[in-house]
Order: sequence, then C-alpha cells, then structure tokens
Amino acid sequence: MSAIPVEKFIAAMKKIEQAKNVLIVTHDRPDGDALSSACAMIDFVSGQGKNCLAYCFNDPPQQYSFLPHIQQINSDKTKLNFSQFDLIIVLDCGQLNRTKLNTEIANKLENQFIIEFDHHPKIDSYADIEIKLTQLSSTAEVLYNFFKINNIRINKNIANCILTGISTDTGNFLYEITTQDTVRIASEMLARGARFPQILEGTWRNKSLAGMKMWGKIMSTLKINQKYKMAYTILLGRDFEELGATDEELEGVAGFLSNLSDADTLLFLRQLPDGRIKGSFRSMKEGIDISKLAQILGGGGHPRASAFVLDADLKKTAKGWEVK
Repeated sequence: MSAIPVEKFIAAMKKIEQAKNVLIVTHDRPDGDALSSACAMIDFVSGQGKNCLAYCFNDPPQQYSFLPHIQQINSDKTKLNFSQFDLIIVLDCGQLNRTKLNTEIANKLENQFIIEFDHHPKIDSYADIEIKLTQLSSTAEVLYNFFKINNIRINKNIANCILTGISTDTGNFLYEITTQDTVRIASEMLARGARFPQILEGTWRNKSLAGMKMWGKIMSTLKINQKYKMAYTILLGRDFEELGATDEELEGVAGFLSNLSDADTLLFLRQLPDGRIKGSFRSMKEGIDISKLAQILGGGGHPRASAFVLDADLKKTAKGWEVK
C-alpha cells in the first residue's frame, strides 16, 4: 500500500493558494464519487476566493441534485476557455481521455499547472502533482486526507460530498475496499453534518418501476461460464426503449451482481446510446486482478472493479453472443 504523501498534499495546497483561475475537471459519465469530489473541491476553491469553473463532458445525473454546487458543473465545452486557467484540478480520472480535454491538457500553456487527485491505478502521466492513492476507497477519501493534512475546516457541504463519494464507491460500505479508516471518516462526516438518509434517497432509493424491471431483466439473463467461473449478463440498447428506464438507474448494478456466490468474476455488458459497448468487470475472489483484462480491452480500474468501452457491435448468434 502507498503511504499518504503529506508533502504532495501540502504542495498542492500551495498551488491552489497561488492560483487565480481554477478549472475543476472530472471524468465523462460521472458517478457519485466523481461528482461529489468535484462539488467538494468547488466549495473549497470558491471559499478561497478563486475564480472557479467545473467541467464534465456529461450533465450530472438528476439523482445527484442534492449535492451542493452540482448546478455549477458545466458540460458545454464551447463555454470553456481553457487558456484562461492557471490551475487545472483533475478528480477521479484514471485515464486522461475520460476528461475529454486530451488536446487541451497535452498542449497546456507554460503558465498552467495540473494537480490530479485519484484512487485508480496509474495509466497516464499528465499532472505536475499526481496524487493517486489506490488503497483508499474513493477520491472523496483522498480529498478528506488533503483537507485534514492542510488543516482545512470540513464544513457541512464538504462533509456531505465526502460521505456521498465514500458511500457510492463502497456500495454503502459493503465492498472490500472499505477499511476501518473509511468507516471512521464516514462517522466523522456525519458528526460534521452530512445527511446520510438524503444521500441514500438520492443514490440508492431512486429506482422507478421501469428501473426495477430493467434490473430484473439484467438478472434474468445472468449466466455463468463454469470453465472460467465468470458470471455475465447483457443489456441491449433496445431494452432501455422497451422498458422506459433511464441510464442513471443502472448505477450500482454491477456491484450488486458481484454478490453472486457461484462465480469468481462478473462481466456486465451493455450497449451505450451511441452504439458502443461498455463492459464492467467485478472480481469476487482474492488473488484475481480483473483490471489487467480491462486494460487489454482499452480500459482500466481497480483489481476488483474495472471497466472498458469498445467501438463494436453486440449480436446474438446460434453460438452465443459475439462482439464485432
């Protein structure tokens, strides 16, 4: 496990103090950890009197509307004047291409500085200060350490964000990545005013009847490859249209399916609105690093939770499902 890089956290704080215009970026198709980390950083940076703008390629899902500052996350790239920022803070983004700012970051100006906070294994090197703590449950937990080391007061807004990021990335504290420190931090956030019932309402109790039927459809097609002890299930684009469910209602399904006791790994394949195929891997057995397979397929993630996206088509044949 990596030690907490105290000097890097302090250096990152100094750069934020010196900055005038700050851009906060997280990954496309953002999850709870990405959005809550961005909102926590918006609250902090704005409180420091900096000009601050947050960018995400996709609009935040409606279910996270309870997060403070969520409305300040911009998804319109035409409104983004990248050259005006002297500091770029990238959050929860294991791969540079998921920022959708590849060209801008690769060709950043000489006076621009990049700080990266993340908990995913390293794939790309692009930050001037890179803080990746893969032993932590979430990027929200990484930010908690940043705030504590720099003696920054965690107010009610930030506490709500940190608890949201931790709870969503740990499956409400069910996943193995949950540690004693994770639980202790969550408890501290409650003491600082975080509203766990509100978080649960937005992130877990948010399924419509159509959404529940979609989860049922996913589970009804679940199969196990006995040779490799891998469970798999597939959801096509037309299933969304037939059931009338939303994309947001899929969040958490792969983690839920990983509770299956008869398999060592899980693969959830689904067709995205643009026709591409997204695969979500979960591994349930110690010693299996499913991220290596995800990396071969152009993705990445953690040993127990990884994902990839393919520019391909998914078709059912007499022999089974084929990706072409």
